[in-house]
Amino acid sequence: MTVPSSGRGEASAISGAPAGGPGACPKDMVHGPCGGVGVDGACEVDGVGPCPFVPAPVTTTALRATPVPLRLDARPLIVADIPVPALDLEALRRTAGTMAADGAIDAALTGDHGDERVQLPPVLRAQALAGEGLAPWIGLNCRDRNRVALEGELAGLATVHGLAAVHCVTGDHTATGHRPDAQPVFDLDSTQLTARAASQGLTVSVAEAPLSPPVGARPARLAAKVRAGAAVCIVNHTGDARVVADFVAAARAAGAVDTLFLACVPVVVSVASARALLGFAGMVTPPGLVERVLAAGDPRAVRAAGVAEATGFAEAVLAVPGVAGVDLSGVTIRGEEPLLAAAMVEVAGRIRHG
Repeated sequence: MTVPSSGRGEASAISGAPAGGPGACPKDMVHGPCGGVGVDGACEVDGVGPCPFVPAPVTTTALRATPVPLRLDARPLIVADIPVPALDLEALRRTAGTMAADGAIDAALTGDHGDERVQLPPVLRAQALAGEGLAPWIGLNCRDRNRVALEGELAGLATVHGLAAVHCVTGDHTATGHRPDAQPVFDLDSTQLTARAASQGLTVSVAEAPLSPPVGARPARLAAKVRAGAAVCIVNHTGDARVVADFVAAARAAGAVDTLFLACVPVVVSVASARALLGFAGMVTPPGLVERVLAAGDPRAVRAAGVAEATGFAEAVLAVPGVAGVDLSGVTIRGEEPLLAAAMVEVAGRIRHG
């Protein structure tokens, strides 16, 4: 395997990377575009203008690392985004115990919190999940740490017993979040981080957004991440099983032959979470889902409708050839975390046991 030690300097050897100056990526990405591109091709950072990668996506890379296969062999594989307050370690442990109790959920994905930029360290979260008998699937972004800190986190995660995977993402820019006062780092991007993680013997998952421009380049972009060491692709919300099917087929044809695909499934449990879902960046839900949930009536009926919708969509995407599992996700409303966790357990149980 070859994992270049240089970072931004890799752009000189890869055609299509912005060269800096006007129009360059504010995340200093070498392998782009990210999943934050607007439907009009605009950068996620206000005022920057069009994404420089949309007309010239980077789908080739000199990075090479052998993907480490996922050791979780359950099929369908059910991963859930664990809903807890960002800095509450005890809540993380309690919720992990709840999710692990009946065995329907195979792993818990914990990455960027929707409302908080300051989070518990990835290794600490991994240890807490593993301690409750739930396989940790740990998100690691390039926004908050330089390559030295990221490599240290990878080394620490490699020591955690039962670790499922590391989810490597470039990360949202700080200008789009709740701490615009924080300086963004972006010393690496997700593809570079993927190669470093795989080279340390870690199973790597990456995200791809089939509906983000340039749509036609997304399968080849995933194939480049696979060459860099990604073993799993979490397909961002599309709202349509046919879109997932088309993307998986195109990604296979582009070179992601042995990649494990998980499709995102939205879980809503309240009127507030349903409405928040509509404002979540990059979220595309099945047509009419939010409206049907909102029309359900009282809180119990709303929750029941949300569980039924999630189960139905999960069954639809699991019928897609090449899709091995799902990632249950939802917008966490403060105070509703236990409600969402319980709903995810119920959805998982229905998928697993019928």
